[in-house]
Amino acid sequence: MIGGPLGRCIGLIGGLGVGATVVYYQELAKMHAGRGQVLNLMMAHADVNRVLGAAQAGDKAGLAQYLAGLIGRLADAGAEFAAIPAVTPHICIAELLELSRLPIVNLVEELQREIEARGWRRVALFGTRFTMESGLFGLLQDVELVSPAAAEIDFVHRTYLELVSAGAGSCEQRDNLSRLAHTLIDRDRIDAAILAGTELALVFNESNTDFPHIDCARLHLNAIVRRALD
Repeated sequence: MIGGPLGRCIGLIGGLGVGATVVYYQELAKMHAGRGQVLNLMMAHADVNRVLGAAQAGDKAGLAQYLAGLIGRLADAGAEFAAIPAVTPHICIAELLELSRLPIVNLVEELQREIEARGWRRVALFGTRFTMESGLFGLLQDVELVSPAAAEIDFVHRTYLELVSAGAGSCEQRDNLSRLAHTLIDRDRIDAAILAGTELALVFNESNTDFPHIDCARLHLNAIVRRALD
């Protein structure tokens, strides 16, 4: 046999934003290679403006139908399960699970399980304003979500949009976000900061994050690889 064995075929909904999709693609390929497997991947590119508009309007049914259509295309192409490398679309995860032709690796479900495993009770979210102010759309259970001050939410949101627009991050952005995380730990006595935006993977990784945290992108990637290979 030429090359390594293929894992299960992953259906990825990309474009939300492009930088995070690239990180997922690179990391999935690397993680498969580390296990002696070849990445088996199909991708559909979503319209980020359509997705964000539906989320901001609270049109969960419409958003779920749109994403289910993309997942249907992935299923037709041979995908065996699906994943969405973005946090905001998970606002409609309950509706989407009912419509989807494929099983979905649910980022929010993985995050809930990880918070419970670590025994954390007070956390803060870093992500878009929508994610932070909605408390991850009210989907997390049995944990107190501590909201940063209004100016701090503005700062995180602005930085996040810069990451989405550029598709890359800087040391300055990482350092500023790290300082805020330490402020929240000291001032508001949070147990950890949840990196609840996959674009944050453009500035944070396992080696440069010096505060208690959960990286939702890394958590999601690990769950996707488990589904593909285990």
